[in-house]
Amino acid sequence: MEDVLRQSHASPPLQKREDSTMSPHPDVGPSKGASTQRNSSPAEHTGPISMFSNAQRFNVENVINIGSSSQHVQHVQNIQSNRIDGWRMLLKNIASNALHDSSARFDPPKCDDDTRVEVTNELMDWIQDPGAGKSALQQTIAEKCAKSNILGSAFFFNAGDPTRNNLTRIVPTIACQLGLRHSALRDAMAKAIEEDPLIFKKTLRIQMDTLVVGPFKNVCASGELDRNTFPHAILIDGLDECSGEENQAELLSTIKSCLLDNDLPFRIFIASRPEWAMRSALDSEPEGYLYQHAYHLKLSDMYDATGDIRRYLWNRLRGIGSRSRDRRAQSHLWPTEQDIEKLVAAASGQFVYAATVVKYVSERRSSPVDRLRTIIEWTPEGGQQTCRPFELLDILYRNILSTAKELYEAVDTNEGRDFLLLVRAHQMNSDFRIGEARDSTRNFDEIISLEEGGHQVLFSDLHSLVFLRQDPGITEVWEEMRFYHQSFSEFLDSEFRAQHLFVSEARVRQYVVESCLRKLRQHEDFLHDWSFYTIVGALFRYSKSQTTYVVDLRSLIDFTRNNGWGVIDDRLSSHVEINQANNVHWYGLVHFTLDAIQYLNDDIHEHDLADIVKSYFDKWKERYEGYGFKEIK
Repeated sequence: MEDVLRQSHASPPLQKREDSTMSPHPDVGPSKGASTQRNSSPAEHTGPISMFSNAQRFNVENVINIGSSSQHVQHVQNIQSNRIDGWRMLLKNIASNALHDSSARFDPPKCDDDTRVEVTNELMDWIQDPGAGKSALQQTIAEKCAKSNILGSAFFFNAGDPTRNNLTRIVPTIACQLGLRHSALRDAMAKAIEEDPLIFKKTLRIQMDTLVVGPFKNVCASGELDRNTFPHAILIDGLDECSGEENQAELLSTIKSCLLDNDLPFRIFIASRPEWAMRSALDSEPEGYLYQHAYHLKLSDMYDATGDIRRYLWNRLRGIGSRSRDRRAQSHLWPTEQDIEKLVAAASGQFVYAATVVKYVSERRSSPVDRLRTIIEWTPEGGQQTCRPFELLDILYRNILSTAKELYEAVDTNEGRDFLLLVRAHQMNSDFRIGEARDSTRNFDEIISLEEGGHQVLFSDLHSLVFLRQDPGITEVWEEMRFYHQSFSEFLDSEFRAQHLFVSEARVRQYVVESCLRKLRQHEDFLHDWSFYTIVGALFRYSKSQTTYVVDLRSLIDFTRNNGWGVIDDRLSSHVEINQANNVHWYGLVHFTLDAIQYLNDDIHEHDLADIVKSYFDKWKERYEGYGFKEIK
């Protein structure tokens, strides 16, 4: 489900630094090197000579006004109040909630000590060695980097937090953390802000150059900072939770042009779901602008988390049981191995499901035994409408699906298309829901009136949930859709869970039948030579035994009145002439034709239209009985 992007640019070897500011409560006050200095002349004094008259390079703050020196003190205060303090301006523009150790992220998700060991070890090796579940993984890496004194900065996006779901504060937040690692760098950043107080209103690239790149280069050039010992890990989590695809892409392009292209020593670790901005930057075909600069780690493809999920569930559920007042939960027999294996199977290799289970079971006001049983036995039809054990997971699915729907339907060429209906149709096709058969994604696009390759556009913002693969059991090109999460398919099936995003199976059947009838009537638009067979087969499967396959039967009436049956007749004749009659789904065509006659006669009493269909049925029975067009008894 998640992607991890790691900059492949060389970084310095791990060394202990002596000059870094890493105390738990670092000095975040005014920059010492950025203060305004001024020497008073005797002419400026109207009272007795000040004891500070010959002093050099000092600031006066918190002055107490005493006696005849009040005018002089007021003058000093005016100087102080007019001075621009760059560091304080920076602090006002950061997103403190985005820090890896922020109090706003109390008890953030992270990997257990014995889970995700392989991937965390590889990532730490990459961060430290120049030759070498997403948020939980990123949190764990951040803490390891902090302990190793190599964490330069971290920023955790969150879609629900307005201070960290956009780009407004990310550069100031990164700059602030880097500045806290070295006093000279902090002073250089403060000076840059004092020279350009409007910097926080400028483009992301200008902010990065002004607040990070320029100060870092200047301090290195002056010899005040050793780039080989500076904390070089920059971690960014949840890029997909930054609002707006264009904003996500702008951040990635800024990182490349400012940090990578300037040969800075930073190692940049970005974790995100594989949505458009990440994919377009990292894809090999066509080559994205970060492809040559990044080491791309696909967690879902490269690491089997099943064993980790099993250990995670055992550890967390036993821990919950040991703290529970329910004696059943305290027993060494709880949870059972059967319980764990059911949960592992339902997780489909994804930690998000397991984390949702643990969150639900850990509710202190209920028995963990009862809540775990609710999850294992829960069905939306089971009368448990007050129980929502997967609500956190469902919120995630609804957010992803709603965003993808909005983006898809906003494109003018997709106007009038129902995104949710098309996704649900592809799901039902891939799951063998209809007639125990399915079509390849390529063929199914035509069946549901999408252009060739339309499924790739349809799924372009669902890559964290959906993937496409070649069926290994079929030699020809046969791409099929699959879900990373079994729970997402169950979500789409449940009106209780999907809520306003739910699309019924009956509605999908109706749409597919109507689409097939339209395609048959407009046969000149067929994409392939075999399209006729594909569409007739789908028409049969989706209308079979469904007396309500078209709610008002208008599509069948239109099809009959507009010579749809004549189009089929012409197509059958041509296929017989070129010896391809065996490819026709004769059995399905017989069923559909007889059903149409019955619907027109009995349901809507369009007897004249029924007679038209009956004439074609009799003609085909006489002409093609030898091929398989036979009346069903």
